Amino acid sequence: MKNIAVIGAGTMGNGIAHTFAQSGFKVQLIDINKEALKTGIQTIATNLDRMVSKDKITTQQKTETLNNITLFTNIKEGVDYAALVIEAATENLDLKLKIFKELDSVCSDNAILATNTSSISITQIAAATTKPERVIGMHFMNPVPLMKLVEIIRGYNTSHEVAQSVMQLAKTLEKVPVEVNDYPGFVANRILMPMLNESIETLYNGVAGVYEIDTVMKLGMAHPMGPLQLADFIGLDVCLSILEVMHNGFKNPKYAPCPLLVNMVRAGKLGVKSGEGFYDYSENKKAEKVASQFLK
Repeated sequence: MKNIAVIGAGTMGNGIAHTFAQSGFKVQLIDINKEALKTGIQTIATNLDRMVSKDKITTQQKTETLNNITLFTNIKEGVDYAALVIEAATENLDLKLKIFKELDSVCSDNAILATNTSSISITQIAAATTKPERVIGMHFMNPVPLMKLVEIIRGYNTSHEVAQSVMQLAKTLEKVPVEVNDYPGFVANRILMPMLNESIETLYNGVAGVYEIDTVMKLGMAHPMGPLQLADFIGLDVCLSILEVMHNGFKNPKYAPCPLLVNMVRAGKLGVKSGEGFYDYSENKKAEKVASQFLK
């Protein structure tokens, strides 16, 4: 399994491509948007430069990593010869179903089809294919090159052979794979997202401000990053999508997204990616509170 295809050149996709390429795999990075591909490979190069400056890799290793990545805008061409295809597109069910239906028709019968979804049912995604036994969830954490955890999620029909192959592959990347069952949010986001949502509710209800909430959690609970800053880092649109999947999946009001989160996403305040969320990132600052205008 030396040829890997990654669909989506965004934050997670380029991180996954970086990780595999640095481990010696040949990676086909695929995105229909040429600008996204350009940005993705630039991000990988920048992250590799940072690793070189910290003496974590050599300049030669950086060059080898970049040489291991080939860019494609066409899925059929990009997945040719791939033993494993990892979909890392936007957290949108209809888009993922469309991609997996196409993959089912263009990939080899022996290819493993993985999704990096952080909340959507693997069984439902696999149902879009004629080989659901070869579909699995491979949920990497952000930033992928640094974070050790990979959630491995079997769908209802995922074969034992495929699951074991993917578990072993994750170990080859020096990651720690943890197998979890196929329920909305899996483990990581089923626990994390309600905490982030409750932090937003705490702000929404006027209990404390952004800085105060994050400081309590960092100093009182030893979290490396406050929950509101973390939500900005993940992307408020992503947080909203995951909460909606969990809310719809469990039919439980405790997963209902906070109105403040909904309004901020509608207003385009998505966090780091948009330059503004609970903090102001326009000048690389992290001290300006910008959520107050959306409070009731």
